Amino acid sequence: MFISTAYAQTGAADGGSSMLIQLLPLVLIFVVFYFLLIRPQQKKMREHKAMIDSLRRGDRVVTSGGIIGTVTKVTGDREIGLEIADGVRVRAIRSMIAEVLAKTEPGQARDEKKPAARAASNEPEEYYRVLGVQTNATAEEIEAAYAAKSGDPAATEAYETLKDPVRRKLYDSLGHEEYVSRVKA
Repeated sequence: MFISTAYAQTGAADGGSSMLIQLLPLVLIFVVFYFLLIRPQQKKMREHKAMIDSLRRGDRVVTSGGIIGTVTKVTGDREIGLEIADGVRVRAIRSMIAEVLAKTEPGQARDEKKPAARAASNEPEEYYRVLGVQTNATAEEIEAAYAAKSGDPAATEAYETLKDPVRRKLYDSLGHEEYVSRVKA
């Protein structure tokens, strides 16, 4: 009679610890799911919302349906205007933008459509500044400026571009940064 009571008392103590041991794998599974699934998904959603909120006119985007277009108009919180081909404009829901291919700086979209206006401005570009000549300088003035600065690698690069009429016209139409990124790269 004394022996059965003793076994009963020790059995109750083991039952409480076995319950904790049975719940431990479930807790560990939840922790693993949180760090491997839930947390990365929340981070991805925050990044997508930030991308959607930063859309502006001139950005090149891909919709979730695979259509590539340029943002022409941002109307409200829910929709944007996209130009998917020359003269073909559609409206799309902002949240359906999957990726931004190219961001534009504020006001850059207007400058891209009018490269001649940029070239017509009297503000000298980098190569003109290196040689110390105006944008409307003749070939003789460019050569004389280069002769005065011979030996300078920046002046040599500027002279090589500006002495050739075709390269100079391309440089004037694209601007310094765009020319260097497209032609020199």
